[in-house]
Order: sequence, then C-alpha cells, then structure tokens
Amino acid sequence: MYKKSTSKWRRMISLSLVIALAASLMIGCGKKQTTNQEEKPNTTETTQKEEKKEEAKEEAPDYGDTGGLILPLTDKPVTLTMLVPTAVLDLEKKFAFQELEKRTGLTLDVQEVPESAYAEKFKVILASGKLPDIMLTGAYKEINKIAEDSNALVAINEHVDILPNFKKVFVDNPEASWALKSYSAPNGNMYMWPKYNSERVVNHGYLFRKDIFDKHGIKEWTTTEEFYDALKKLKEIYPDSTPFVSKLKESLFNRMSYGWGIKVPAAGGRDVAYYNEDEKVWKSSVTAPEFKEMLDFIKKLYNEGLLDPEFLTDTQESWSGKMAQDGKGFVTFDWVGRMDMFREQVKDTNPDYDLRYALPVGPVGQWLTLSKVSGYGVAIADNKNKELSLKLVDYLTSPSGAELMTMGVEGVTFVRESDGSITYPEFADKETISIKDLEEKYGMFTDGTYLRMADDCVYFNLSEREQEAADKMVEHNRLAPNDPILKFTAEEEDKLSELVPPISTAALEFATKYVIEPSYGEAQWNEWIKQAENLKIQEAVDIHNQAQKRFDQ
Repeated sequence: MYKKSTSKWRRMISLSLVIALAASLMIGCGKKQTTNQEEKPNTTETTQKEEKKEEAKEEAPDYGDTGGLILPLTDKPVTLTMLVPTAVLDLEKKFAFQELEKRTGLTLDVQEVPESAYAEKFKVILASGKLPDIMLTGAYKEINKIAEDSNALVAINEHVDILPNFKKVFVDNPEASWALKSYSAPNGNMYMWPKYNSERVVNHGYLFRKDIFDKHGIKEWTTTEEFYDALKKLKEIYPDSTPFVSKLKESLFNRMSYGWGIKVPAAGGRDVAYYNEDEKVWKSSVTAPEFKEMLDFIKKLYNEGLLDPEFLTDTQESWSGKMAQDGKGFVTFDWVGRMDMFREQVKDTNPDYDLRYALPVGPVGQWLTLSKVSGYGVAIADNKNKELSLKLVDYLTSPSGAELMTMGVEGVTFVRESDGSITYPEFADKETISIKDLEEKYGMFTDGTYLRMADDCVYFNLSEREQEAADKMVEHNRLAPNDPILKFTAEEEDKLSELVPPISTAALEFATKYVIEPSYGEAQWNEWIKQAENLKIQEAVDIHNQAQKRFDQ
C-alpha cells in the first residue's frame, strides 16, 4: 500500500531530529539557569498549587471509567492533528469532537479525506515527511515497514507506563495480549494501536428462506446431509430454480472450507496453509484431503442443478434478483445484515419474506471467529506532541472514551430506558439507526477516531434475526478457533511473497475446473498435488511452522 521513504526524506527527518534535539537542549539549559537563580523553592506556593490540583480533581466531572487516565490531559493550549477517512466534513464542529476536546483539554484539527482517496493521500503525506499527530493507517505489516524505514512513528510499547488502558487491554489481557507478539515489527516494537472490541459474534454465514422452508415443511439443516436433502426437495418443488446461489465467485471455496476444518484462499488471498489444532502444526490447505472432499460435494451440487451454474459470474444485482424472487434462489452465503435489508426491500410485494441464518455445512460445520483485536488501527507521529497523542488514543481505548465516540453522552445523545434498551431521541422516527447515521449527526464512529466500541452501541444492537444468528452459532459451538497470526522475518516474508501468489492462483483455477468440468476427478486431483509440490507448497508450509516455533516460545 505504501512506498518506502526516500533517502532524501531520511536526511530531512535526521536533520529535523538534530534541530529538535538542539532546540530541546537550548530550552533545557534555559530552564536550568532559571532554577539555579532560585536559592530556595517557595514551599507555601508549592503546597497551594498541590491543594488546588486536588480540589480541581475532586470537582472534575465524572466521565465514567477512564481506566485510570486523568482528565484533562493538559492545561496548556495544544492542537493535535488527526488524519481520517470519511465523507463527513467539519468534524470538529460535531458533538462528539467538541465533547472530546472539553474532556481532554486538547484542540483537535481533523483532516478529513474521502475513503476512496485516503490510501493515495497518505502516500503523499508520508513522502512529504509532514505527518499528522495521529493517523489511520493500513494493515500492521505496512505500518511496521513505514516505521522501520523512516523512524517517524512512535513505538507504543516504550510508553506503556503512561498508557493505563493500552496496558490493561493489550498487555494484561490474555484475550488481546497476543497482538504484541503478532502485530509488532521484527525489531519487537509495536507501532500500530489496534482497534478493540469492534466485531460482532458473526457477520457472515449461510442464509436461507425460512418462509419457503416452512411453507413446504422442509427442515432447517443441522448437518451436511440435511443441507443436501433440503436443496433436493426445493429443486423438486421448483424445477426451474437453483436453490443455492452465490455472488462470491471463487471466494465461495474459502467460505465453505471452514466447514471442512481448513482454510483455502479467497480470491487474491494467501491462505495456502492452515493450523491444525489437533496436531499443533501448519499444513497445506490446498492439497489437504478435506479440500478434495469439499470440492467433490460442491461438484455434486453443481452437477445436480442445486448450485447456481452462474455462481462464478453472478453480480450483486443478478444475485439479489434471484434471492428476492420466489422460485429462483433459496440459500446463499452472505452478510447477516442482508436478512433485514432484503425483507425491507420486498415487504410491500412479499410481506412473508423471511431470510434467516443457518448453521455452516461440512463435517466440522464451523465458521470463523471474529477477533476482538483488529489487524489495523492508528499510528502516532514521533514528534513533540507524541505523549499527548498517545494519551488521547489511550483515552479513546478506555470504556469512557469508547462510550463517547460510539454512543455519545447519556441524557444528551442517548437514553438508557428502564428495560435496559438504548434509545436516541433525535432519531426517534428512525426504525434502525446505523453507525453512518451517528457519524453524520454527531461525528461518532469516524474511522481513526474511535479505537473501541462500547458494548451497548448501535453496532451491537442486533436485530432479532442477527441476534438469532449469534445465539445459534454459540449454542451449537460452531465458531472455529482462530489460527495464530504469525510474525515472519523479512527473509520469510520475501520468500512467501514469491511462493504464495502462484500457489493461490493455481489452487483456485484448479478448484473452479474441478467443479465445472465433467471430466475432472481423481486423476486430475493427483495431477494437482504434483503441480502444488512443484510450486513448492511444502516450503511455504515449512516457513509457517518455523514462525510458529518462535511464536510458541
């Protein structure tokens, strides 16, 4: 995503650091000279100042759980710049940012960039050497590369002593402390501050037309065999239908592979190896027997007209049409929000339309667990404002900061009703409130300015169908354990970048042909195994296991 910094910029940064150091030494000397002129400290004045601080502390508003961070963060005029991707302008005038300024004592200069132009804008800013104090960046590997090439970003781990919320979440919490190991740079430093608690239990999965299933007495499946039987019955009732439809193209193989206990590449993905939880080793996913078993099952659906023959070419529009019409498509794999969205779209013409979440298919029958810790976040410029920038981001990671930036202020933007529900008075006429609604109205949920979601925020305010989906996956224990996120050396990264793309591309090409070509079977599978070996799949797997040994130490 980002280019390496030029030698010219390195020289500029080095010169800036020298100048900054010289300036700080001059300022330091001036302070020492002033101190030497004072023979004795004014103990009365010092005591009065301490008393005033204590009084101010006692009189400070209750902002909830700040994690131990003292607000305001400063009593001096300081402006921090933030670079964020958003379509909303003048964020500083929005309620959330005005309240954030009031609480922290900081002035915020938010630089809004359209999401579509953000990556390019960041490259330009990076090349200029004039970084904002706080910026949303790409994935952690990109941040680490930028930091090591330029020395322009703060190593967060070196300031844990002033960051109580970072310590609580990412150091002391076993649920998230792995991020320090997985997301840190090869030199051991952590340059990315990840988002925390920003995922639901499930966001995607198998969806089915419950109204059609109920109409014909078809049982919702719990096994792969029941899934197949349901599709067969639907095909018998609706001969012109293709019961299982998809707009995922080759990525359908990736989504379904979790149900077979492996993880194969999505389109453009790099998942050629998976972590075997039983054996505690990495294995090839694209030559695993489970991969062939899955392809055999998909091929069976394809040959019998149960899987849409256009599953590799369907667009969003054509797929939507099939799922919206009775007699065309009844089962798919998609985002859980689609259940309510489709129902809303067709309620006038088909008020009985009822799309629901179903369990994953396959012998393992699992789907991925969404991590509490994101793989991207914000970085902080290594400049004169770095300590205040760190503390501001630490506040945003606290329960208090999370509530402010994803809910607002109780009694002002939201109300806790007697039944425990959360309402937003200014959206009383709106049935469903989205995070975009709150961003446009209050400035909340602006990416790069919230680092944690409050448990009661609208993102976790699930609809009846979404809640049913989450409950179903938990009750049936269908959430797959996450693979370890490994940290590779520079040499290993280079080698994987050389090996993996050709393997991934060839694997998806083979999978596609295996499903749609009538002649493909055992012989072609064996040929694929040899092709993968020639592409050095085992070398890629070995690199994963080498990194795993370091991870386990």
